[in-house]
Amino acid sequence: MSGQSLLVPGELTPVRSVPGNIRRPEYVGKPAPTPYSGPEVQDADTVERMRIAGRIAAQAMGEAAKRIAPGVTTDELDRVAHEFMCDHGAYPSTLGYRGFPKSLCTSLNEVICHGIPDSTVLRDGDIVNLDVTAYINGVHGDNNATYLCGDVDEESRLLVERTEESLRRAIKAVRPGRQINVIGRVIESYAKRFGYGVVRDFTGHGINSSFHSGLIIPHYDSPHATTVMQPGMTFTIEPMLTLGSHDYDMWDDGWTVVTKDRRRTAQFEHTLVVTETGAEILTLP
Repeated sequence: MSGQSLLVPGELTPVRSVPGNIRRPEYVGKPAPTPYSGPEVQDADTVERMRIAGRIAAQAMGEAAKRIAPGVTTDELDRVAHEFMCDHGAYPSTLGYRGFPKSLCTSLNEVICHGIPDSTVLRDGDIVNLDVTAYINGVHGDNNATYLCGDVDEESRLLVERTEESLRRAIKAVRPGRQINVIGRVIESYAKRFGYGVVRDFTGHGINSSFHSGLIIPHYDSPHATTVMQPGMTFTIEPMLTLGSHDYDMWDDGWTVVTKDRRRTAQFEHTLVVTETGAEILTLP
């Protein structure tokens, strides 16, 4: 178990600007997005546009990940991803979403999700989740991954490896005609082999022209997730596994979610489209 001290909020830098010629999602400047009322199954044109958005998001995440090292601030990771997306004509989807002030989420160690990039300095032994979403041509592509910073302890390294494996297994379970709950069943059964907690209150989601369409993808075996997968359906799978409990607390910023027992947690995510035979990953670099 890592001996790192617990995280505390850092200082925020000013909101980064986006060139005026880049199309904004409809929710920018509003307290909340307009509820999505369209279909969960997308046509071929929408899926192709999502491939472009997904590729840019994956590439932006990869560029930011190259900067992960002891001594680098999470705000610097935000700068790199922000500039990459803008340089490629994409809007950083998180920027201004329900008031979120930055262009990606940086969730370290005990932070489950939605960490805000700030003056926090990465330390040797940290694990760092980057969550990047790009909006271009009217659609979103959303992905995240957890990275090792310097010399990471074995327990944390295994948590990261196994969380990524749980995502791979969940993607393989996607098939048209199956209920959504097969995804969570696969993730939960794998996580239980190692005694990991599976976060229940934060889930995968439908995604298309809407950042979050209303479709819920639980990462545990939920009896309520009975929606049947169909070809053309687009959504994220993003398991969050913990070394301890799945219970959580939230910081006063209203975003940063931490494990209640302050033990470490990891997450991986891809945006997918259901095909006739399985799933295609849309967030590949």
